Amino acid sequence: MRNLHGSPIWYELTSPDPDAAKAFYEQVIGWTVHPPEPGGMDYRMIDCGNGDFIGALASAAGERPPGIGPGWKFYLGVDDTDAIVAKVIAAGGSLISGPHDLPGVGRLALVADPQGIPFYVMRGASDGESTAWDRTGMGKCNWNELNTPDQAAANAFYADLFGWTYPDKLAMGEMGDYVFVAAGDETIGATMTALPGPPPAWQFYFRAPDIDAAAAKVASGGGTVHAGPMDVPGGDRIIVASDPHGAMFGVVAPATGHQHDGPDRPVHLV
Repeated sequence: MRNLHGSPIWYELTSPDPDAAKAFYEQVIGWTVHPPEPGGMDYRMIDCGNGDFIGALASAAGERPPGIGPGWKFYLGVDDTDAIVAKVIAAGGSLISGPHDLPGVGRLALVADPQGIPFYVMRGASDGESTAWDRTGMGKCNWNELNTPDQAAANAFYADLFGWTYPDKLAMGEMGDYVFVAAGDETIGATMTALPGPPPAWQFYFRAPDIDAAAAKVASGGGTVHAGPMDVPGGDRIIVASDPHGAMFGVVAPATGHQHDGPDRPVHLV
C-alpha cells in the first residue's frame, strides 16, 4: 500500500451481537454497515458514504484466540509484516495470531505491545491508499489515543517499531502529560497514562455531524457516555462512550457554528 509505514489503515469492531452493533453505530455515527458476503464469515464493511469503507464489524461468536475479543482495534500499515512481528517480540511484545495472508487483502498479524495492548499490523496486497484515517473526514477516524500503564515505555516501543515521533505534549497535572503522536509529518493521535476504569487500550474517535445528537443517540441506543460533551482545542467537541456491549470509543464533531481551520486534538481528560 502507499500509506506511510506505521500509519492507521483500517478499523475493526468485534461484537457479540453484530446486528445490534450495526443499528447502534449507524445511528450514532451515521455509517452504513453492509451485510456480510453470502457464505462467508460474518464480516460487515463499514461505509461512511458512497462506498468509502473505513473498517468492518465482525462477529465475536465462536472460538477466537486471546486478544480477539469484543472491542475496537486498528490496523497499522507496515512495509514488511514478518519483520515487524519479529521486532515486536524482540522488544517485549507478543504475537497473538498470524502472520497469515488474506488473498487480495494482504499479509497481517495481531500483536500486542509490551503492556499487553493489542493491535494489527498489515502489508496491503494492493497499491491503493487507505483513507480510513482522516483528521477531519466525516465518518472517518479522526484520532487514535493510547491509554497505557507505562507511557514512557510505550512511546519508546512505537517509536522504534514505526518511527513515530512525539512533537508536543499537554500537561494535565497529576494525570501526567498528554503526548501527541506523529507518523511522518502528520499528528495522528496521542498517548496518556491509563486512568482507573476501563482496561488500558487503544481508543478511536470517529467524526459525526453533531456531538449533542451523538451523545443522545448513545444513551437511547443502550450505550453509555462516560465523558462529555466537552470542548477540545481546534474548535471541536467530543464524547467518550461505550456501546451496549462495553466497547469503548469516542465521537468528535464540530462545535456549533465553528468551521474547522486547524488540527483538532481530542484530549481525553476524564
